[in-house]
Amino acid sequence: MELMTEELKKQLPALYSQENEADPMVYAKFFTTWSSWSWFAYEYSPEEQLFFGKVFSELCPDGEIGYFSLAELESIQGPIGLKIERDIYFKPKKLSECKG
Repeated sequence: MELMTEELKKQLPALYSQENEADPMVYAKFFTTWSSWSWFAYEYSPEEQLFFGKVFSELCPDGEIGYFSLAELESIQGPIGLKIERDIYFKPKKLSECKG
């Protein structure tokens, strides 16, 4: 599965563009099928291929805000070769509505 499409690149706002928003708009969800990890992206730098968003996992069920790279997501491999997937049914929504 292609994690970053041209359409998604056009949708995602630039890094720091939502930094003054109390509840920023999220545009993409990435997840593992073999564990509880989910990445919600709300900003992106195409030059650096770097996202800013919130990550949920069994280690951090309340989520942690920070940076994660496209290369990082593409490199993660689970059991029997499983990879990170993009939720193709995800619709943009406020960060407060996103749960791990």
